[in-house]
Amino acid sequence: MNHYTFDEIEIGQSESFTVEITTESQDAFREITGDINPLHMDINYAKEKGHAKCVVFGMLTASYYSTLAGVYLPGERSLIHRVNSKFMKPVYIGDTLTIEGTVTDKNDTFQMITVKAVIKNQNGVKVSKAELQIGII
Repeated sequence: MNHYTFDEIEIGQSESFTVEITTESQDAFREITGDINPLHMDINYAKEKGHAKCVVFGMLTASYYSTLAGVYLPGERSLIHRVNSKFMKPVYIGDTLTIEGTVTDKNDTFQMITVKAVIKNQNGVKVSKAELQIGII
């Protein structure tokens, strides 16, 4: 876990990490949220809708923006104020995702940073992008 203070953060600074999407993470997300949409659970339904496999919950994918802020950039001193994310391509069980964020702005008055983030799969395909406003406490 990183411990960056506001003064240690610089525009252009980046952090990244990689995670594999597993059946267990998909099942845990379903259990927490109660989302039983068949696109995420029923392979036949997913195939009828044009997918090779069940689609991973988009919000499971986006939840890694929280990990980016809370563990990596800035780390333990983060308090997310806003996340504006977009889903670009589906994610499937077994995909390996790389989550990367880069600081694009610092607000001295509010001790807040703006981070542009992207999530790419193992083939380098961008599956999501986001902009985060993060207070540093």
